[in-house]
Amino acid sequence: MAVTDEAIEKIKGMIVSGEMRPGDRLPREADLAERLGLSRNSLREAVKALSLIRVLDVRQGDGTYVTSLAPGLLLDALSFVVDFHRDDTVLEFFEVRRILEPSATALAAQRMTDDEVEGLRAVLAELGDDPTIDALVANDLEFHRRIAAGSGNNVLCSLIDSLSGPTTRARIWRGLTQEGAVAKTREQHAAILEAIASRQPELARSWATVHVAGVEDWLRRAL
Repeated sequence: MAVTDEAIEKIKGMIVSGEMRPGDRLPREADLAERLGLSRNSLREAVKALSLIRVLDVRQGDGTYVTSLAPGLLLDALSFVVDFHRDDTVLEFFEVRRILEPSATALAAQRMTDDEVEGLRAVLAELGDDPTIDALVANDLEFHRRIAAGSGNNVLCSLIDSLSGPTTRARIWRGLTQEGAVAKTREQHAAILEAIASRQPELARSWATVHVAGVEDWLRRAL
């Protein structure tokens, strides 16, 4: 094992075991290196790597701290990696969306507050009768973001959010090339909204499945 990898594993072990908790400050570099049996250089590289994936927070002049380790923070790293996807893998991202989003939508039908449902309704109402493709896609992303947040599951919400980048270009492409795409998107969003508003989780799940699978099916035929 490379010395930097060993250093990462040792710091990870301290956090996983509970020895270091969210918000805790790491010991001074020299003390921690001696305690873990590492060189200061390998420890420094490990801290740099763990700060990149939001496990550690290096504060100049103040020390290094364990972050909150909140799912949304840690899964930011996933969003960064996902941005490197190739266009020929976009169908795989849609398959993952088809697995995750219907479940999030069913949970939202159970957990969204009345105010959140009205906020979702307002998002749909913002879209004009003849929206541009950019406006349609932005509205689509916001609609699905609110539903994911309304699921009440931060991990699920962060995973879905991390998939929004790779699928955005496909949504734009569909809006530009598929006849009736705008009307279909609006109709399906309205159906999802009404299922959530009427607190029918399985109906909401079904409409979300139809919605995501429809884009996926169109993309399979278009590629």
